[in-house]
Amino acid sequence: MFVTPGYAQEAAPAAGGAHPEGEAHPEGEAHPGLEGHTEAGAEHGGGAFPPFDPTHFPSQILWLAITFGLFYLFLKKVVLPRIGGILEVRSDRIAQDLEQAARMKGEADAAVAAYEQELAEAKANANAIGQKARDGARADADAERKRVEAELEQKLEAAEANIASIKAKAMGEVGGIAEDTATEIVRELVGGTVDKASVSAAVKAAG
Repeated sequence: MFVTPGYAQEAAPAAGGAHPEGEAHPEGEAHPGLEGHTEAGAEHGGGAFPPFDPTHFPSQILWLAITFGLFYLFLKKVVLPRIGGILEVRSDRIAQDLEQAARMKGEADAAVAAYEQELAEAKANANAIGQKARDGARADADAERKRVEAELEQKLEAAEANIASIKAKAMGEVGGIAEDTATEIVRELVGGTVDKASVSAAVKAAG
């Protein structure tokens, strides 16, 4: 703060100098001007601290207003624009970060949806392939079973035919054996020759 002096000091006359009017003062008589100056100096030296002296308030208020105005202009022209620019840059950066985060979230959601769709398609394809494989295996099993059954049927028919043939052959042989045996028995019992036709007719009639 700048403080202007509230009091003007008067120049003290030289010691032993002449009276302002040119007259000398007798010894012991106080000089009026010096006495006033001494009283003013005493009053000034023993008064209040200058910043708290009411006589200095106008100059202090003036300098306070000037300083506040300069400080206000400094804030308005320098500090506030810089703060506003910083806030605007941060706001733009935050908006960009939010936009990027939203875009990345959308991409992640799209990727998850695509993955789920592909997974569902893969499951459907796997089920279709499994069903096709089961149907194919069942068809192959049925075809193999029918083939085996047909082979068994053919073998069974062949076996039955073979058995029938063997049975017929055996029966034929049994008839011949029976005829031969009957002929020998009759020959032993009766003696002489025996008619084979009669023996065969008798065996067939007995059979």
